[in-house]
Amino acid sequence: MTAANADQLLAASPAGWPVAPGWSLLVDQFLASDAGVSLLTYLQQRLDAGAVIFPPLPLRALDLTPPESVRVVILGQDPYHGRGQAEGLAFSVAPGVALPPSLRNIFKELQRDLGEPLPAFPHPGGSLVRWARKGVLLLNTCLTVEEGQPASHSGRGWEVLTDAIIRKVSQSEHPTVFMLWGAHAQSKRALIDVSRHLVLTANHPSPLSALRPPVPFIGCGHFSQARAWRLQHPMST
Repeated sequence: MTAANADQLLAASPAGWPVAPGWSLLVDQFLASDAGVSLLTYLQQRLDAGAVIFPPLPLRALDLTPPESVRVVILGQDPYHGRGQAEGLAFSVAPGVALPPSLRNIFKELQRDLGEPLPAFPHPGGSLVRWARKGVLLLNTCLTVEEGQPASHSGRGWEVLTDAIIRKVSQSEHPTVFMLWGAHAQSKRALIDVSRHLVLTANHPSPLSALRPPVPFIGCGHFSQARAWRLQHPMST
């Protein structure tokens, strides 16, 4: 891998996509399934055809946040489709990359809700790696995308895996906060046991919807609600 292509997928080879041990069985079962085999075949065909695919490590969220550590789930749709942006975590961009509008609004709401200062630029900038390492599963429902083509890999099989991931977290004994922003994320609500977990819904943080009814993202108070829930449901030892 050279500096010129370090930000893109080079091969449909899951052996080079590490995941935490607690996710391994679920991931292996998916990759061996018809949906998984079809997805890998499609990815390699697109690479062979010269497509530029992001991110380089599609399963990075599962590497940084083991299932036993998950305390909050934030669902995105698919990775950023601009070069150098996607780093395998929903809404997150690599250090030094200008903040996309949705991420800027996330930080704006975090500042409004909890008084958190905006992150220093360029490090960490818009990188949410520190969140992932503290138990925030930053999961896109589709885990790859082609350059300049949003949702280009939607419906190709990733959703089978990410739905299974959501179900696994929902079935965990640990109470978890699910933040579902926008209609796409909220369509996954049926996978979650709402009797045991806190499900927070609002509009997507995109500037197109962040201030609009029915539940504007700016002012939703999700971060303070999540903090209060976590204090009421501490991690078991």
